[in-house]
Amino acid sequence: MPDSPTNKVGSSAEKKFAQHKHKVRLYSLDNTYSYRDLELWYERLQKNYSLDTPPELVCELKIDGLAISLNYEQSNFVLGATRGDGVVGENITNNLKTIKAIPSKISANIASLEVRGEVFMPVDVFERLNDIQKQNNAKVFANPRNAAAGSLRQLDPEITRERMLSMFAYYGRIDSDEVSIKSHSEMLEFLKSQGFNINPNYKVCKDIDEAIKYCKLWDDKRKKLDYATDGVVIKINSFELQNEMGFTARAPRWATAYKFPPEEMSTIVEDIEVNVGRSGAVTPVAVLQPVFISGSTVQRATLHNFDEIKRLNINIGDRVLIKKAAEIIPKVICVTEHANNKLTPFEAPQYCPSCGTKLVPAEGEVNLYCPNSRNCPEQLKAKIEYWASKDCMDIDGIGGNIVSQMVDTGLVKTPADLYGLTIDDLKKLNLVADKSAQNLYNVIQSSKRPVLSRFINSLGIRHVGKEMSEQLANKFLTLQNLIKSDYNELLAIDGCGDKIASSIIEFFSDSYNNDILEQLEKYGVVPQDVEDKRISKILEGMTFVITGTLSDTRDKFSAMIKANGGKTSSSVSKNTSYVLAGDNPGSKYDKAAALGVKIINENEFKKMIGS
Repeated sequence: MPDSPTNKVGSSAEKKFAQHKHKVRLYSLDNTYSYRDLELWYERLQKNYSLDTPPELVCELKIDGLAISLNYEQSNFVLGATRGDGVVGENITNNLKTIKAIPSKISANIASLEVRGEVFMPVDVFERLNDIQKQNNAKVFANPRNAAAGSLRQLDPEITRERMLSMFAYYGRIDSDEVSIKSHSEMLEFLKSQGFNINPNYKVCKDIDEAIKYCKLWDDKRKKLDYATDGVVIKINSFELQNEMGFTARAPRWATAYKFPPEEMSTIVEDIEVNVGRSGAVTPVAVLQPVFISGSTVQRATLHNFDEIKRLNINIGDRVLIKKAAEIIPKVICVTEHANNKLTPFEAPQYCPSCGTKLVPAEGEVNLYCPNSRNCPEQLKAKIEYWASKDCMDIDGIGGNIVSQMVDTGLVKTPADLYGLTIDDLKKLNLVADKSAQNLYNVIQSSKRPVLSRFINSLGIRHVGKEMSEQLANKFLTLQNLIKSDYNELLAIDGCGDKIASSIIEFFSDSYNNDILEQLEKYGVVPQDVEDKRISKILEGMTFVITGTLSDTRDKFSAMIKANGGKTSSSVSKNTSYVLAGDNPGSKYDKAAALGVKIINENEFKKMIGS
């Protein structure tokens, strides 16, 4: 048969993956690290949504792999993409077609189906792959997740096929009136019936106590599995309750990830170095005797700040216990044995190790800072590396080594200088040959028209990260509008408090920053304006909560509200302007009535917007 797994060899090699905008955003998950955190999360949901009966939960092992989205049209697999930043991913359809666990056709007659899952490399496959890498004197992979990610993003699908990847599906979104699925567990069973791999170890739990028992069971049992898992995803089972609870800016309220306690290992502190970050913060780092932990070899671990060194009573030569915070960042937990020596206790430096400027404390913080933000070499390197990073201008090929050379040789002093580099300039860098210089030049030049949110994030405004950059872009639509914004306009943005607003005003009032912006514009680096999707401002300043069954999906009504200048919220409060209620509205209706919030129906809403 044409769609037989034996014929899954993919298509010809791609030169570059195309971007794909997801129809519905792929959100992240909030993490919990203790059973008490889980209990508090569950209690908060019951209280906020006035749930008399403890809601049923579904527990699934959290697979340590790569999140993907699969799109089916008329029952056929037509497109697959990586998660990317949740909004835009990469189209890797040809590679995904080589994975036997992904059906090319489903039996249900559905016009449109989106399936989300986690691609992973089984442990035995990972071990065989690394054996082959060693035999070929090639670089071995640090862990199965890295191996899966690298295999899935190969430009040649034949290489992906050889890597024997697999997938577990954990979500489905159906566009069909003929299929009625009311819970997450029902959706998992539906996906299973259509040929998708679902994790067989999922469990429906009547309450949080049962969910905690599940977490305890798998904390040790997971080590016997043939795939990597670093926690448990716990979700409200009912789709109706999920819709009512909604999302925060980055994650669903109705789900959380419990992370298993990290593995701990003992090692020796060989040295303590001091690093300078892009904000000027000076951070001590422990240089460790190499130790393998949680899938990779660790040689360095942050000590956060100099107060932490005193708290730990740590010094060079001490034996320490380390772990990976959130399974990623190496951290020193405690000293288990002090070195038998007479070394002077480690003291915080008085001067910047990079430029020699006297360090200063920041009000209300424990960190020391180098105030020489414009000429400190390490700060400049960190800022430029951040500018080129994936969540900012996404200039592939500019890493720490290249940036260090650019700054040390005087080629680059600000991010704007990147755009004035010639191919001959780039050839002066070590290990950059003619072809590499041309490629790097092309990548830098192609980054000149970033989306506004990425550009704002790239500026490195203190306290302004990726999420706030997106909110600023959506609020002000153009860079000039943001530059001209005042304090009160900024405070009106959700999550933008006094510190963030003050930091933004201060950044754009600085003549040095404005000179860099002018230089960027001179080189043609101009962010794209955000398209204003509002058709009117009739609902400006109003906040709506949607509840009950309406004539169309809540997403459609939410889009109508935003298109007319309004905002939506998932919970009712005294700040809610209106509750838009359909049939069977539930607890939000009662809470609105108790608070005196005006409740309107669909017809009244449509009259408000002139529809």
